Amino acid sequence: MESSLKFFNAKTASFGRHETFSLRYAWLTKGFQAFNHNHTVFSSDESTIELGVGKNMVNAIKYWLRATAILKDSGEGLVVSPPLGKAIFSEKDGWDPYLEDEATIWLIHWLLVTNSELATAWYWFFNCFHKPEFTSEEAAEALAGFVRNNVSGKHSEKTVKQEVAMILRMYSPPKLNAKSGIEEGLDAPLSSLKLVTATENSHFYRSLPGSQPNLPTSVMSYAINEVFNQRRIDMLPINDLMYGQNHGIAIGNVFRLTESALLAKLENLVTAYSENFQINETAGIHQLSRTGKNMTSSDFLRDYYQSAT
Repeated sequence: MESSLKFFNAKTASFGRHETFSLRYAWLTKGFQAFNHNHTVFSSDESTIELGVGKNMVNAIKYWLRATAILKDSGEGLVVSPPLGKAIFSEKDGWDPYLEDEATIWLIHWLLVTNSELATAWYWFFNCFHKPEFTSEEAAEALAGFVRNNVSGKHSEKTVKQEVAMILRMYSPPKLNAKSGIEEGLDAPLSSLKLVTATENSHFYRSLPGSQPNLPTSVMSYAINEVFNQRRIDMLPINDLMYGQNHGIAIGNVFRLTESALLAKLENLVTAYSENFQINETAGIHQLSRTGKNMTSSDFLRDYYQSAT
C-alpha cells in the first residue's frame, strides 16, 4: 500500500517557509474549510478577506496545511490529501474539525514531524536530535551542522537556526508575559503534548522520553502502518522502530517514548489488533510484524473516532 511518508531527500529540504508565524489552533480548520469551498482561495486577490487575516498569515496557513499533509501539491495545484484532510476537517462529518480531541493533536504532530521535505527542521528535531537537555543555541547549532553535512543546495544559516526557535515556541508550554501576549500563549496546540519543556530559569529546554499515556493506540497503529507502507515490508526490528536508521522515521523518538514505553504501546497494539500485528523473535531480535487482516492506515483512526463518539 502507498504511504504518505517520504524518505529523507537531501535535495528537497526546506526552511523558513512559515512567514515566522507558528501553527495556531484555528488555522488548519479555517484553511481547510476555506479551500474546500474555494480551491483558489490561497491565490485569490480576496484571500485576506475570505480568511480574515493578513497576506503573510494567508501564506502561513497555506504552509501549515501542506506541512501537516492536509493539503498537497498535485503538480497542477493544491488538492486535499486523501484520506485525512476531509476525514478530519469536513464541516459536515469530520472526525474532529476543531481539534477538541488530543488524539488529533498527536496525529498532527506525527504528520508534521515526518514531513522531511516541507518541515525539515521538525523532522530533524524529532527523529535525529537526541539530546534530552539543551539550550536553544545548542539545538540551533546542531541543526545547522546537520544541514551542512546532509542537505544539498544553499540554505541561509540564519534561517536554519531560526527554525529551532519556532519549534520551541510551538512545542514548549508558553510562559505568558507582556511580550508574548495571552493570545499567542493559548493558541499553540502542539504545546499541549508537553514534548518540550523549558526549565525554571528558561535557559535550558528538555525533550525527554516518557510513557505518553495520552497517546492513543490507534494513532500509534496509524503511524506504524505508514512506516510499513513506506518501506514496503511487513516486519521491522523493534529497535528500528525506536531509533530509526539512515535518517529514517523513528517512532520512539517521534513520540518521545522510552524503550519500555514503546514496548508497552506495541503490546497494547497487538492486543487491540491481533489480526494485524504480532511481536515475535527471530535470531534473538524482537520484531513487530504485520500480518493477516488487511487494514489501511486510516482504518485505525476511524476505529478510534467512531468509538469516541
